[in-house]
Amino acid sequence: MPKWLSNQIMRAFHKRDRRQIVLLNDCWFFYYNRQGANNESSNLQ
Repeated sequence: MPKWLSNQIMRAFHKRDRRQIVLLNDCWFFYYNRQGANNESSNLQ
């Protein structure tokens, strides 16, 4: 997980900002799935 994303998530939890937590969670899963797809495609070649 990128450090900036981790910091943003920690800040959102500290402030109890549910909207921000959901948004950042969606960003993390998008990033994670995209990284996984890139790794799989590079393994195929």
